Amino acid sequence: MRRQQVLVLYLANSALDSAVVGWSVYDGTGATRRMAGDEEVPPYGNGLDALKDGWRLFQASQLLPHARGEEFDLAYLKYEFFFEKLVEVAP
Repeated sequence: MRRQQVLVLYLANSALDSAVVGWSVYDGTGATRRMAGDEEVPPYGNGLDALKDGWRLFQASQLLPHARGEEFDLAYLKYEFFFEKLVEVAP
């Protein structure tokens, strides 16, 4: 039986090889029950490293320009990338 693991990486800019500035990991296998974004060190240095480790990219944030006057607004992390792995688990 397969279960999905989801990795969300927030990058410094829209390039997959830019630095990770925030992250979350959700484990549909049930092997881990905590959210892994609480750690000090991200699981990968950038999105490309996650691809090299077998994660599949399935969504990236739409690139929208900032409205005039909001170029330096830090209210949210703009460059969000969703990755998945399908993992075999015993029934």
